[in-house]
Amino acid sequence: MDFRELNYVLAIAKYQNITRAAESLYVSQPTLSSFLISLERELDLKLFRKLGHRYVLTYAGERYVEKARQILRLKNDLDMELADIIKRDVGVLNVAFPPMRCSYMLPHTLPAFQKRYPHVKVNIFEGHSSTNDSRLLEGQVDIAFYSKPNTLHPQIEYRTLAREEMLICTCKNHPLSRYARPNPSSRYPRLDPALLKGERLLQLMPEQRTRQIVDDYIRDKGLTFADTMVTSNMAAIMNLVAVGYGVSFIFETHLQNWAEALPLDRFSFGEPRTCSDFVAAYRKNSYLPVYALEFIDLAQSLFAAPEMPGSPE
Repeated sequence: MDFRELNYVLAIAKYQNITRAAESLYVSQPTLSSFLISLERELDLKLFRKLGHRYVLTYAGERYVEKARQILRLKNDLDMELADIIKRDVGVLNVAFPPMRCSYMLPHTLPAFQKRYPHVKVNIFEGHSSTNDSRLLEGQVDIAFYSKPNTLHPQIEYRTLAREEMLICTCKNHPLSRYARPNPSSRYPRLDPALLKGERLLQLMPEQRTRQIVDDYIRDKGLTFADTMVTSNMAAIMNLVAVGYGVSFIFETHLQNWAEALPLDRFSFGEPRTCSDFVAAYRKNSYLPVYALEFIDLAQSLFAAPEMPGSPE
C-alpha cells in the first residue's frame, strides 16, 4: 500500500488548499496537483470539490479520509510494536497537555524520561482537553493528560493517575476567611461557596476542562456572582487572585506546582470536598510501547501524596 498517497489526501483535506498542503508535505504544488488528478482518474471518483481556492471533500472524499486515518493509525501501531520488539528504547512519543499542566509536568517528567530513553524522540503538543481528544482520535498523539470529562468518549481509554481536590482561592487574609471552618476530609478549611456571591469570579474559557467542572458545580448549586472575568491563562488568574482582584476555583495540583509562593488562601468546598480524576488518555485498543507506559508512570509520580482522611466523593 502507498501510505504516501493517504498522507497526501489527508493534507489536502486538512488545509483545503493545494499550495499549503504541498508546503506541509515538502513537495511542489504541481506535484501535488498532478497526484490528485491522477488519483481521482484512477478511482473514477471526485474526492474534492473546488470552491474558489478551497478544496472541499465530497462524500466519497469523506469516506476516503475516514478510512485513511484508520489505516495510518494501524500502521503507526504496527511500527511501534515492531520497534518495541526489535529494541525497546528507540522510537517516537507524541504527548499532549493542557498549557498549564505542561508548564510543571514537563520539568518533572521529561528530563527523567530522556535520561532513561535517550533515543526516544518526544514531541509535545499543547491545547485544551477537547483539542487533545481530537489529536488522540486522529492519531497525532499517543497520550494526553487532563482532567477526566463527565462524558467519556467510547474510543478513548482513561487511566486515573490522581484524585485532585478543587479549591476556592482568595488573596491572603481575605475578609471571607473568618467564615472558614475545619474540614476533617481535607487538609484545607472549608468555606461555603455561597459566600462568594459578592466577589468577582475569575474563570477560564468555556472550552477548558477546569471551567466545565466549575460550571457544573455552580449550576448544580444555583450559585451566582456579582461579576465574572474570563481568560484562558490560569497563571494570570492565580496572580490576580493573589493581589485581591477576585476569587477563583483552582485545582490543588496547580497551586502546589506553580503558585506555592503566592500569597493565597486556599479553602475546600463541597460535601465533604470537591474532587476530579486526573487521567492519562489514549486510544482504546491501540498499542502503547513500554516507554510510553513508563512516561505515564513518571507523570503519576508527580501526584504522589498521602491520602487525606475521609472517603472521596
